[in-house]
Amino acid sequence: MNVILAIAVTTGILSGIWGWVAISLGLISWAGFLGCTAYFACPQGGLKGLLISTLTSCSGVFWAMVIIHGSALEPAWSLLGYLLTGAVAFLMCIQARQQWLGFVPGTFIGACATFAGGGNWPLITVSLLVGLVFGYAMKNSGLWLAARRKTVSSPLAEQASTDA
Repeated sequence: MNVILAIAVTTGILSGIWGWVAISLGLISWAGFLGCTAYFACPQGGLKGLLISTLTSCSGVFWAMVIIHGSALEPAWSLLGYLLTGAVAFLMCIQARQQWLGFVPGTFIGACATFAGGGNWPLITVSLLVGLVFGYAMKNSGLWLAARRKTVSSPLAEQASTDA
């Protein structure tokens, strides 16, 4: 089985399960899908990719809260909020100098989810984290399925070629 097809199958199945889990646990389904996206987009795979996408997504939640609370210090000074946003965006990028925080899109995914969730960081964080685990499961179960289907079909393909 082709890898993309295998990942599509497992992602489809686990996406349906995620939808049920999110509703059952009172989580935000779209935030969980952003967690899945962060894992899929991370250039590192496996557990290291899961850790990097988790750390960067959580740092994004932190940075968003810095902007939200910092901008609220003096609401009449809208310029302060813009300057703070620029400074924090710079920090979100510069933190990528650290290996475990090197996935900048993960940081922005966490921040955007926090803004979209109205700053409800505890709920956003849990939804992102569970989504990250689902993303890990989606991709890695698809890779496992593709490898298994390849091994199962290989002996048959070899026998067919020797019979010909």
